[in-house]
Amino acid sequence: MADRSSAALIGRLTNSADDYKEARKNDSRRAVEPSLKLAVVACMDSRIDLFGLLGLDIGEAHVLRNAGGVVTDDVIRSLVISQRVLGTESIVLVHHTDCGLQKITDDGFKDRLEDEIGIRPPWALEGFKDPFVAVRQSVNRLLHSPFLAHKDNIFPFVYDVDSHRLIPA
Repeated sequence: MADRSSAALIGRLTNSADDYKEARKNDSRRAVEPSLKLAVVACMDSRIDLFGLLGLDIGEAHVLRNAGGVVTDDVIRSLVISQRVLGTESIVLVHHTDCGLQKITDDGFKDRLEDEIGIRPPWALEGFKDPFVAVRQSVNRLLHSPFLAHKDNIFPFVYDVDSHRLIPA
C-alpha cells in the first residue's frame, strides 16, 4: 500500500501526464525513427537535462540512460535495435563530472549488497575515477562490438556539472 507521499507523487505524475496529453493532442508526429538518426547514451543523474543540454526535441533522438552512462551489454543491445531497426547512425555519449560512480568501487558496493541481502550481484558496477577515461572506454566498447552497423559517428563528451560546459572527450 502506498503512503501519502507516494500517493502525492503519483498524483503529480498523472496530472502532469494529463497536461502533456492536452498539449500534444494536435501533435501529428508518429514516426518511431528519430529524425536526427541519433542515439544518446548518458548518465541517469537527475541534474542533467539532456534535451535542454543538447537542444533536442521529442522525436529527434533515442535517449538511453543508466548509472554512469557507461556502455554495457544492455546498452549495446538497445543501440543495435536503434541502428538496425530504427535507422540511427550517430551515437553521442555523455558522461559527467561529480558522478556517483566515481565515489564507489565495484567490490565495496557488491560487498555491501551481499552483507545486506545475502546475495552478491553478478553484474559489474562499472565504477570509475575519471569521466574522460570512462567515456573513452565506452567508445572502445562500441568500436569493438560486431553488432553495431554504424561506428563512424561516435561522439564522446563530458558534461561539467559546475560550469555546465559540454566538453569533447
